[in-house]
Amino acid sequence: MPRRKAPAIPDELLDQLLGGTDPRVALADGSLLDGLKKALAERVLNAEMDHHLESGEPDGRPNGRNGYGAKTVLTGTGKMDLQIPRDRLATFDPQLIAKYQRRFPGFDERIVSMYARGMSTREIQGHLREIYGIEVSPDLVSAVTDAVLEEVAEWQNRPLEALYPLVFLDAIRIKVRDEGTVRNKAVYVALGVRPDGTKEVLGLWIEQTEGAKFWLRVMNELKDRGVQDILIAVVDGLKGFPEAIAAAFPKTQVQACIVHLIRTSLDYVSYKDRKAVAAALKEIYRARTAELGEAALEAFDEGPWGRKYPVIAQTWRRHWTEVIPFYAFPSEVRRIIYTTNAIEAVNAKLRRAVRARGHFPTDEAALKLLFLVLNRTMKEWKMPAREWTAAKAQFAI
Repeated sequence: MPRRKAPAIPDELLDQLLGGTDPRVALADGSLLDGLKKALAERVLNAEMDHHLESGEPDGRPNGRNGYGAKTVLTGTGKMDLQIPRDRLATFDPQLIAKYQRRFPGFDERIVSMYARGMSTREIQGHLREIYGIEVSPDLVSAVTDAVLEEVAEWQNRPLEALYPLVFLDAIRIKVRDEGTVRNKAVYVALGVRPDGTKEVLGLWIEQTEGAKFWLRVMNELKDRGVQDILIAVVDGLKGFPEAIAAAFPKTQVQACIVHLIRTSLDYVSYKDRKAVAAALKEIYRARTAELGEAALEAFDEGPWGRKYPVIAQTWRRHWTEVIPFYAFPSEVRRIIYTTNAIEAVNAKLRRAVRARGHFPTDEAALKLLFLVLNRTMKEWKMPAREWTAAKAQFAI
């Protein structure tokens, strides 16, 4: 059997701290643990004061202690009353709790974490009140989360890789209040795959204008941030995108997203037929060549499912020029292109957060939440796709 690790705090010291008290009582609010946190914080503050006095004043004036001032700070588990040491010249500014700081280190991170999980400012306010007995205003929650906007701007303008073999572009719909009216807007997410197979979200854009003008701005922004080439751009029939990408990256191959094409096709199909229709569509996108794929599409159109749902074949034919490039690649590359699990997982998390919110007061509020969700998601990405090793050789060619 593996040996039990020695506890970080010896049992003898724990027994001494508890002093015969029931451990469950020691964990209650305002009991031993809160007392230890308060005692440790005040010891750190006094140590900071000692260091400040030993360092002396820059102008050589004599200084000394001047008693204590009371201060109430918010922690992750409630309120804490601290005795803050003071000096005679009032030059002491503690690092643990700064002069005008009313929140303990880690408190803001908890608010941001709850916000990133889709909780509204009112929900966070209620959660802190019910669980920790802390009363905070919605304005405080907004102020804490607004600090993320600087990080969003920095992230949105960061330098990018020179080459991305694959870039997936997809959109989610959000509701934003604009001049008293709630409008539907599209937020586009660009997911890039680096040469080593790892994934990276390149940016978020809220669409203000439609078509090629909007996409040309996005492409030029990627170029300004260091992107020199994209091998394949996988898109969902985005209006004006092929023209925009041709202007910025003329050698990039634009590929229709097979997953979205399948999903669009199944939108026209009754629930009981979906499994069978999905199986029949495999014959089209798994064909060995574009010619065989087109023949499979004709066979589907003339078969029972094509006759029952004629709009499916019409949809595929409408996008066929963007589907054809897919057939030039071997199965390893095809699987990476049409099995877009990464962006599907991203969009699922973004949509979950958007549904919980209902609508946003501003574009900035939407970007703030979506960035925090993406930030948490990207931390989970560690390994490239299993097919990447085989696909990499094809991309090199």
